[in-house]
Amino acid sequence: MDKIDYTQETTLVTGASSGLGAEFARQLAARGSNLILVARRADRLHDLESDLTGKYGISVTTVPFDLATADSGRRLHQELTQRGVKATSLINCAGFGTHGDFTQEDAERIQQEITLNVAALVDATHAFLPDLRGVLVNVASLLAYQSWPTAAVYGATKAFVLSFTEALWEEMQDNDLRILALGPGPTRTEFFDVAGSDQMSAGAPMQTSAQVVRTALRVLDRRTPPPSVVSGPINKVIATLPRLLPRRLAVQTFGKIVRRGAVAK
Repeated sequence: MDKIDYTQETTLVTGASSGLGAEFARQLAARGSNLILVARRADRLHDLESDLTGKYGISVTTVPFDLATADSGRRLHQELTQRGVKATSLINCAGFGTHGDFTQEDAERIQQEITLNVAALVDATHAFLPDLRGVLVNVASLLAYQSWPTAAVYGATKAFVLSFTEALWEEMQDNDLRILALGPGPTRTEFFDVAGSDQMSAGAPMQTSAQVVRTALRVLDRRTPPPSVVSGPINKVIATLPRLLPRRLAVQTFGKIVRRGAVAK
């Protein structure tokens, strides 16, 4: 594959109002990509639009939109079609996590988490995939590689994203589209504020959003990118460890790590 010319791309970024989504927008704008920015918070989208158009002279379309609703990907595609805007690359960043023992979690909040992290991502991927020619990045998580007590639902949604994206990578081997599941570890974003705890980090070192996004774009720059990548050398070790242990021992070990962190705090 040739290196991607982002100046010929229009990249749709979901969850673009903060965190990894906003950072993907910044780094892609610096590479010359036009952007479609999607999130619920219109004020933040417009601020980011003003910043990026002023710095890089690119075209930015903002779409205040709640993806945590039924059929959201198809409806978003319809809205953009009506505006005459076409995405050629897609970065699915929208998502959030919950933390706590499963029996104590709020049922409605769990449903919203599954809808946004899984259903909306699949729906958007299905709706936009026929138009894509550049990149498709689905943001998974370090927690996708191991069952994680006190983050049971979040980890399971990200395990789905990892499996789903790697399967698409294989299915699309005859296409020039570059597909990648990105596995960030703990990252300095609003994620832990939304989750209500930083215990999901289990003491792993924090990366910045810029570091995580640079990892993804460097991998996509390769001639033959892999189906997935974990950001950060220590996180790569953590992701590999469960494969070396029996399942029972792996789950119990990570459970003890999580509980020990809770006691320490």
